[in-house]
Order: sequence, then C-alpha cells, then structure tokens
Amino acid sequence: MFGGGDELFLGFDFSTQQIKVVAVNSSLKVVHESTVNFDRDLPEFRTEGGVHIHDDQLTVTSPTIMWVKALDLLLTRMKDSGFNFSAVAALSGAGQQHGSVFWKDGAAKVLDNLQSDTLLHVQLKNYFSIPDSPIWMDSSTTEQCENLEKILGGPQKLADITGSRAYERFTGNQIAKIFQSRPADYQRTEHISLVSSFAASLFHGAYVPIDISDGSGMNMMDIHTHQWCQQAVDACAPNLCDKLGPLVPSYHKAGSISSYFVDRYGFSPECAVIAFTGDNPASLAGMCLQKGDVAVSVGTSDTLFLWLETPQPALEGHVFANPVDASAYMALLCFKNGSLTRERVRNSVADGSWENFSHLLEATNPGNDGNIGIYFNVQEITPSAVGTYRWNSNGKTVLSFPPGTEVRAVVESQFLAKRLHAENLGYNIGCNSRVIATGGASSNTPILQVLSDIFNAPVYTLDTTNSACLGSAYRAKHGREGGDKVAFTEVVKCAPAYQLAVSPRLEAHNIYSKMLERYKEYEQKIV
Repeated sequence: MFGGGDELFLGFDFSTQQIKVVAVNSSLKVVHESTVNFDRDLPEFRTEGGVHIHDDQLTVTSPTIMWVKALDLLLTRMKDSGFNFSAVAALSGAGQQHGSVFWKDGAAKVLDNLQSDTLLHVQLKNYFSIPDSPIWMDSSTTEQCENLEKILGGPQKLADITGSRAYERFTGNQIAKIFQSRPADYQRTEHISLVSSFAASLFHGAYVPIDISDGSGMNMMDIHTHQWCQQAVDACAPNLCDKLGPLVPSYHKAGSISSYFVDRYGFSPECAVIAFTGDNPASLAGMCLQKGDVAVSVGTSDTLFLWLETPQPALEGHVFANPVDASAYMALLCFKNGSLTRERVRNSVADGSWENFSHLLEATNPGNDGNIGIYFNVQEITPSAVGTYRWNSNGKTVLSFPPGTEVRAVVESQFLAKRLHAENLGYNIGCNSRVIATGGASSNTPILQVLSDIFNAPVYTLDTTNSACLGSAYRAKHGREGGDKVAFTEVVKCAPAYQLAVSPRLEAHNIYSKMLERYKEYEQKIV
C-alpha cells in the first residue's frame, strides 16, 4: 500500500509537560509537528508543569487519564489540519523515563474493543487502578531504595546487575511503595506499564511490552541478559513479573495499529506500531549517536549521553541497554551545576557578558597554568558534593582567582568532571570518537574548544530541539524495516548532518590528561 517517498513515520514524545509529535518522510525530513501542553490545553487537571506536587513535597504524580485525553486532542488537531494519516507506515514514541501506569482488571478487554465513535479518555477513564501515575520527579521512596539495595547485596552490587544503584524515581521502588501503601489497588492491577509502553499500548489496542532500554531505568532488569532480575523483582512486590510481562528489544514490532485509529482518523490498517522507549534513549537515537560517540547537552543542567561497548556501572550515573543496538549500551550522567554555574562566574568576573567571558577564556592557557577549581553552587549529583574550591599550581587552597583564571577554571573543571565520570562508566576515547554538543552553550566556540581538547575528539553541533520525537520517528522506520536485520546507521544515513565546530589540539590534550589526575584527587577530597 505504501510507496517510496509517500511514506510517513510518526515519532511521539509523552514528556512531563506535553505530548508532541513529529512526522518525517522517507528522506527523514520533518513535514509536520503538533503539540498539546497539559497546563495550557487541559486546565481541568490543574497541573503545574504537567504534574501534581503533593503536600509532603516528595510525592509527585500526573493524572494518567490526562495523558490519554491529551492524545485525543493531539490527533483531533492533526485530523482537523488535514494531516494524511493514511500515509503513515509506522509509528513509535518516547515516554518520560521511570513513570508508571497501573491498568485495572478488565482494561485489556476495553483496549481490544475500543469504539471509534467515542474518545479514548471516555472509554478508559475507569480502568486505571492507580489514577495518578508516579513520575520521575518523585523522591518519596527512600525506604524502598534502602531495602532493595540491602536485599541485592549493596548499592554497587545492584548497579552491577541493573545499571544503577537504587534511585527514588526508579520504577521498581515506586511499585514497591504502591504495593506497601495500597495493597488492594495493587491486587486489582492486571498490568503495569512504563509511560512509554502505556502509550504504545493505546495505539496497538493491546499491552505492548516494555523495551529493554527504558526497562533499564527500573532497578529490576539485568542489563547483561535483558531479562528481569528475579531477586530484584521479588524484592519490590509479589507476582510482579506477571504484571510486567516480558521485555523486548527496542526495535520490536508490536503489530499493526488498532482498528480504532483506522476508523476514527484514517490510519492505514497496515501501519506498524514499534515499541516505544524512554525519552533519553530516544534522544540518543535522534542524535544518531554511533559507537564511541559522546553527546554533551550544555544547558541549565549538563547531561552526558555515552555509547558504551563494555559498561562499568558505578554509584553515579546510569547504564541502559542501547535503544538502537541491542549488543551495546548507553550511559547517562547528569550534572546539576551547568549553565547557571557558568553564568554566576560570568556575572562576577565578566560584567555579565558572554563576549567578555569568551575573551577571558581565550586569553588564558590550556591547563590554566596549574590552577584548578571546582564549582558546585548547588548540591551536585555527580559527585555528591557542594561548594566552591580552588587550588593553585602548588596544590594550595586559595580563596579567589584573577578573572581570566576563574573563567577557565570553571569551564575546565566542568569538562574534566565529565570525562572522569564517563571513563568511570567504561567510556574509552577512540580514534573515531566524536563529541556532539547541544544546548545553549554549544554556540560558544571557545567553550567547545576546551571540551574538544579535554576529550581529544572533534566537537560537532546539531539542532536537537526535537531529539526525542525525531529519534522515535527514526526508530519507527528502523523497526518497520526489520530492526535486527538492518543497522540503525543505515536507516538514518540521510538524517541532517552534524556541523564540525572545533577539532582537538594534541598539545592541549596532553596537558589535560595530566591535569585529570589532579582533578580526580581534588574531587575525592571534597566528597
């Protein structure tokens, strides 16, 4: 039915504040975008930033049915705009990681018998046993995290198996809390989805399994075997494997779209539904990362995406199954002290001007003449520390640096930390390694030069405004074309190209390789 350039591929992103969709054609050119913002477009749910923060300030949830109603609205708007659903060959999507959906007994039967003359949210409103889904912002499960680590043999042992130590937002600990605090609701739950597999299930009209990449963010999956770790699952709740179902590769084709969408919106009955994944794995796909690559998002907080071959899970950061290559891994490192920390230094020594900041950076030498600083304005995640620290070339602590030294110290320390913790997770810089820079600071060439020199790799830039949506659309095409039979790199070879920003300087890299050892020593002192 589908022919050549007429094919379209949809990529959805069920994020914290909105649902967004991007359509690409067979050449991967974006031809349509639509968005529904929860706060603005669905005010009846009274969310702020798409969530409800409870009185304890620890529990954070979102109304599950709000996501369903948002999908109704999104597809209706697309239909009203004249979007040609019949041209869609496949769809996939992303969901905010760690969030969970609890389907009530009987929900599967409703999904299988959706009536096309009635909106989804009307038909499903009474079929969630927990109407408010726990999401990634929740931090109310410290007790459950401690219990899981104790049963599995400690935080490092848990990380070795599941890719991460126990985190409050991770789904296994959230399920454990539900089971302990609401046992009757847990008992009448027939299936538990992640936000990603929940969204895929809506389109398929049946439960779609959790994919291995998003499943890595639950503290329950063995990242080496891609199977549930029975000991971890049993530590969270009884009969949990039955409620979770099997795990599948991220390119898994669940089947065809539900007849509901064919009849109501005009989708082709041949439209394939490819397993949805988490927003971070989808972003890796959207950035078209390859073996040896590292992506650095330099924004309000800084995030590192790594392509790994041999992971070394640590107490900081996360290791997931790779969403585009089931034999590889991806790692995620978050650094709270990103652009706001750089801005504080800019305001204090560069008259609030990025131009002055850049001039000061360029006027100083790589390695900062032996001066090193660590700048954690707020409690850092990687590592767990806070405060501002400075050491001169003799290793003595000092209270301040001259303006140029201060500017270079904050930039160098932030990228040295990223390289240090990337290597701790098993990342190795190779001759073909590339750094992909995104976010606000990716337009600042002097900052990117420091990044390039420290990682000894060329830095490329890419517009990744819609990286999770784009990655989902690309994955839809990959899954439809065979997934395990064709390389993802082959599918995305016509995707927008990176732009080379800067190349590494060998002399500078040699300086930073020696400097890294000193930085590591100082960081260990403050933790």
